[in-house]
Amino acid sequence: MTPPLAPAGWSRWLVPPAALSVHLSIGQAYAWSVFKPALESALGLSGTASALPFQLGIVMLGLSAAFGGTLVERNGPRWAMTVALCCFSSGFLLAALGAATEQYWLIVFGYGFVGGIGLGIGYISPVSTLIKWFPDRPGMATGIAIMGFGGGALIASPWSAQMLESYGTDSGGIALAFLTHGLVYAVFMSLGVLLVRVPRPGDRPSQGTARPAAGALISTAQVSARSAVRTPQFWCLWVVLCMNVTAGIGILEKAAPMITDFFAKTDTPVSVSAAAGFVALLSAANMAGRIGWSSTSDLIGRKNMYRVYLGVGAVMYLLIALFGDTAKPLFVLCALVILSFYGGGFATIPAYLKDLFGTYQVGAIHGRLLTAWSTAGVLGPLIVNGVADSQEAAGRSGSGLYGLSFTIMIGLLVVGFVANELVRPVNPRHHVPTPNASKEEADDQLADEQQHDARDRAA
Repeated sequence: MTPPLAPAGWSRWLVPPAALSVHLSIGQAYAWSVFKPALESALGLSGTASALPFQLGIVMLGLSAAFGGTLVERNGPRWAMTVALCCFSSGFLLAALGAATEQYWLIVFGYGFVGGIGLGIGYISPVSTLIKWFPDRPGMATGIAIMGFGGGALIASPWSAQMLESYGTDSGGIALAFLTHGLVYAVFMSLGVLLVRVPRPGDRPSQGTARPAAGALISTAQVSARSAVRTPQFWCLWVVLCMNVTAGIGILEKAAPMITDFFAKTDTPVSVSAAAGFVALLSAANMAGRIGWSSTSDLIGRKNMYRVYLGVGAVMYLLIALFGDTAKPLFVLCALVILSFYGGGFATIPAYLKDLFGTYQVGAIHGRLLTAWSTAGVLGPLIVNGVADSQEAAGRSGSGLYGLSFTIMIGLLVVGFVANELVRPVNPRHHVPTPNASKEEADDQLADEQQHDARDRAA
């Protein structure tokens, strides 16, 4: 499929709304916790079991982004958005059928597997295109679009809660809610399919030049996706993203039950509607962090920005673990900061990759890196739900269900902080030969690639 080229005079500011229409839709995944209590009650599930569709969806997001990244680069954003629309919407329709027939495996397959493919392809669909349209402000550009993924739950959370209230929380009501989601999101995502464009070859979308603070890590060289995964920089960033996402997703996936548990023994317990409002607040922080912190990274540099995400994030978790059950404002504030860092980490990583590896195949590299999200999508909910279930079995309740899991999250953030400190500029032997390179330089780079291929085959 030929990518849709922008006509003469096309405004680059029309591209972020196209990306937002897709990301606001697939961002519904962050409102999954609203469905958890209804599913647990209607189908007799544990907290760990009710998290399975969400976990599988995040796993498939990373895998489909990794394997589909090259196809997205080749076929363009319109093709990718179309695939995302079909998979994400049909995933909801299959989940609706599963709820109506009380076949939980079909909900897991539809929402988690099929819908998860839509999540991955939809998530990376605009990234490379946005970076090409906004070479002067890559952090801001990707933040504008990716904030939609974080903000999707801001719409979906109260919307889903209202549907469950109207349709009912039995299996039939859940099925109708899933069906409504699938149909409405199909229409909304089609707006992005129709609107998106790519710049024409040779066009200069902007005359500006970026001057981020972390100049030592900014490269004008280009690295292929195949070479990028062989660099230590790629794997350091993989660990950084995985740890940051694990810490955020652990709260996000269990947000509504968590705040209820924390204050269940107080004089002012949290109601169901207030818990849904807390999920919406987290979504707002997630969304604001994606545009706010990623834009800040254009000024202070990506490495410094991740020092904030990981270092301050660990402090926030420590405050919740020690004092979170003593005051609701403290609990909510720390959770909001953690979720803003979580969202900011997602929006900053494409620009970090562009700084290190160039724009040549940044979309495909980004797709491969999102396997870290797949891993975190399992780790975060598994840690929080698994620990909570075991603590409940041991007779604990309230905030005591989460103390151990929060301590684990602090350790993971420290690991991510160390990995970020290890990031250095990419070795020139990984660079793609440029048109201006001498024949000797190109031959040297080609020989390096061939030697590494031979070592890989021998291994």
